[in-house]
Amino acid sequence: MPGLEDLYREIILDHYKSPRNRGSLEPPAVRTEGHNPLCGDEIEVYLAVTDGIISDIKIGGQGCSISQSSASMMSAAVKGKPIADVRALISRFKHMMSIDEGGPEPDTSAPLGDLEALQGVVKFPVRIKCAVLSWNTLAEALETATA
Repeated sequence: MPGLEDLYREIILDHYKSPRNRGSLEPPAVRTEGHNPLCGDEIEVYLAVTDGIISDIKIGGQGCSISQSSASMMSAAVKGKPIADVRALISRFKHMMSIDEGGPEPDTSAPLGDLEALQGVVKFPVRIKCAVLSWNTLAEALETATA
């Protein structure tokens, strides 16, 4: 279905050209970094959690269009959400990217929305790490924020 592929391509390019939630947050926000040494992608995630809700998130870094678009889309998808919902979304996204860590089947009620545009990345296995980098970095930030 070429129309759908074009729409998905537009969503990814829009997030690359106009990233959402770009910047940084001052402490006590948690800051984590993710790196993909194979391609040089770098992601910074700044996370503020208030009463179990992601009250703010900012992203920084540099890299390919897939890593930067995924980070932008991720930040927009999780801002204002409860931590439990964000963890379910992380699981669902990684499952969509075919990264099954042997855990239980993800909660399919976690809506992916625009994130489904990144599903085409699975056709290019070397790029999956680009798409998942920000999600792994977010998971690390959540662990630090809730410790």
